[in-house]
Amino acid sequence: MKKLIKDLVEAFGPSGSEDKIREVIRAKIAEKVDQIKVDNMGNLIALKKGESSKKSVMLAAHMDEIGFIATHIDDEGFIRFSNIGGLPTHTLLGERVIFNDKTVGVIDKEAKLDDISKLKLDKMYIDIGAKNKEEALKKVKVGDTASYYRRMDELGDRIVAKSLDDRIGVAFLIEALNKLKGQPTYDTYFVFTVQEEVGIRGAKTSAYGIEPDFGIAVDVTRTGDTPEAKRMEVSLGEGPTIKVKDSSVLVPPKVKGMMVEIAKEKGIPYQLEVLEAGGSDTSGIQLSRDGVLAGAISIPCRYIHSPSEMIDINDVQNGVELLVSILESDYKGVI
Repeated sequence: MKKLIKDLVEAFGPSGSEDKIREVIRAKIAEKVDQIKVDNMGNLIALKKGESSKKSVMLAAHMDEIGFIATHIDDEGFIRFSNIGGLPTHTLLGERVIFNDKTVGVIDKEAKLDDISKLKLDKMYIDIGAKNKEEALKKVKVGDTASYYRRMDELGDRIVAKSLDDRIGVAFLIEALNKLKGQPTYDTYFVFTVQEEVGIRGAKTSAYGIEPDFGIAVDVTRTGDTPEAKRMEVSLGEGPTIKVKDSSVLVPPKVKGMMVEIAKEKGIPYQLEVLEAGGSDTSGIQLSRDGVLAGAISIPCRYIHSPSEMIDINDVQNGVELLVSILESDYKGVI
């Protein structure tokens, strides 16, 4: 699984530029599913036929990552930029980024800005080593996108990498597909969505087209286990979380209850997630058409949206076991 995660997190794919990561995923799942397609938004939708086609289930993990977009190139060849998704400015100084998966640059701030507390994106720039605007334009143009330029590192059971939000969810769904012993109970759509970081766009459109009876999103969630962290009953290594609430969704009690019951039956460790700020593809599924029963399994993650996000591989493995158990179950009367 660690090799799979490495392949995914080191791939290029900011929101709106998911072509390369989509092809990485397609190559890993194409022979394991019955149908596969890319919709008009760019979502990769794979169908694993179930023992029954009377109901359908949608699983979603977003393949996009936060990033940068070039907005202006000055006469000296320095690139001004804006954000794609949430970028915490305090993590950016000295950070390396890569444009279009080939041109590397370094982020810094205007020299006259002494008060770091006032640091904003409009006071920062990316240096790609160009001597002037003409040279810079040979490598980067306005509208080009970039992502963090980082490799994955293993710290025992812990993994540190950029884009674990939500490539770890992508790895989760791929591994669940690998672990299915036969057919799932119902027709199951494995959906790798686009543009989650800029408004949960891919989940909304794919759910509208699929019209599932039930949905589960897989994403990361914050933790409360670092020094003086905001209080939250989620820790690395204590199991995947079953979502209760985030800022965009309230999970129906019977959906949460079904997941908890299956986890208890299988002896799978789990945590309950109440996320005060932040959302996921869950709401995109839930609010499709006239509404869909939807829940979420989340992987605890430290330092979300930084270039060094951290997860525990045991949480992923236990989460995969939980999801596969759900897919092979009768859903406890939920659907």
